[in-house]
Amino acid sequence: MYSLYKPNNLCPVHKLRYGWTGWASQESFPPLPPRPFFDELNHRWNDDGLELLEKKWEQNYISFTFNAIPTVSPVFLAGRVKGRLQYAFRSAGTPVKFSRKLAVRSIGSNTREVVESYIRKQVERDRPADPRYEEMLKSQSINDSSVDLSRPTETDSGRYWYNLHLVLVVQGRYRMGWGRGGKDLVAACRELGKQNGYRIAVLSAMPEHLHVALRGNIEKSPEDIALSFQNYLAESMGRYRIWQDNYYVGTFGEYTIGAVRSDR
Repeated sequence: MYSLYKPNNLCPVHKLRYGWTGWASQESFPPLPPRPFFDELNHRWNDDGLELLEKKWEQNYISFTFNAIPTVSPVFLAGRVKGRLQYAFRSAGTPVKFSRKLAVRSIGSNTREVVESYIRKQVERDRPADPRYEEMLKSQSINDSSVDLSRPTETDSGRYWYNLHLVLVVQGRYRMGWGRGGKDLVAACRELGKQNGYRIAVLSAMPEHLHVALRGNIEKSPEDIALSFQNYLAESMGRYRIWQDNYYVGTFGEYTIGAVRSDR
């Protein structure tokens, strides 16, 4: 499929935060290292598109919270955090064996329940004057109770909670007739999810923008996911540039960044 939307053409807005937790295999972790240990780590992580925000250092586990850029996938984050940390321990003369299990959690300013409720109520909150148009918008929405975003994606290496709030805006704020002319937005989004390993929990189609709450494929970055929605839906709606050259994407989960900081 030809890509109408490419990374170099976009100006995304994003708020992406993740928690990473790793456990010691058998022995305990050494005491919290001095600042120079983290100065070098932070330099390396910044090169990876990660910014360390918070840390919790215990004998048997270590937890970090990061800001990330949209090109960072959960699998990439998990590997780079663990790999850089192992190298730092070896360089300090205190090599440590990590357990194979780890956890990566998407974290936001609001909880999952708040984000899902916000998206679900979009049409009712901004109710159109025409009842027929309102019903059309509702028909092009998704509220799938079988998709539980509180549950992680489990792999041999650990657990990943990867929830994204994606917003796409129509070019020129044109008022779309979603669902007309056989162009079924819901069917297109479901097919996109099936092809790429996304699970859509809530979707609201508004006259000139689209809100989606989903569990992402942990091997794909937020940028990958946003571009796949832009390109696939543009193709489905007639192969023309229906979206602005930007998007918003943010992470969310069961607790907020405020809860993380209060636990430190």
